[in-house]
Amino acid sequence: MSQTPTGPDADEAPTGAAAAPAFRRVTTAVVTGSSADAPYHVEVKAGTHPLTADEPVRRGGSDSGPEPFALLLASLGSCTAITLRMYAERKGWPLESVRVRLGYETDGRNGRIGRRVALTGALDDDRRARLLDICERTPVTLALRAGVAIDTTEDRA
Repeated sequence: MSQTPTGPDADEAPTGAAAAPAFRRVTTAVVTGSSADAPYHVEVKAGTHPLTADEPVRRGGSDSGPEPFALLLASLGSCTAITLRMYAERKGWPLESVRVRLGYETDGRNGRIGRRVALTGALDDDRRARLLDICERTPVTLALRAGVAIDTTEDRA
């Protein structure tokens, strides 16, 4: 059985008649944390962009950055807003702005995300309905709904 490389340093999977479809790297992130000053504060490098993340004070963090679920929601909201802007631009529709409000809730076992989309611009009801329909097919929406395989290996320094 051949191993398919995955993760931030993997290139494409092997090709061949019996090979699974090739994976291609879409984006990368590196997260670094230490327990020196703030126990849950982490530095994130998403592509070439620096970010921070942390836990709120009520969970033992220092609240120096958004918590991980807030970053997940930000990813979904960003993808939604960008995809709608691109779609409207391609169609020549007068979409002036998009605001996406998201919330994550859980019962302890199952989670769900609520997404509310506000569209500004001279859009008729059919165009508004189409844009809300497009929300259901944004790349991050599809990845979250389908579930994403996570392969974990140790990277020894």
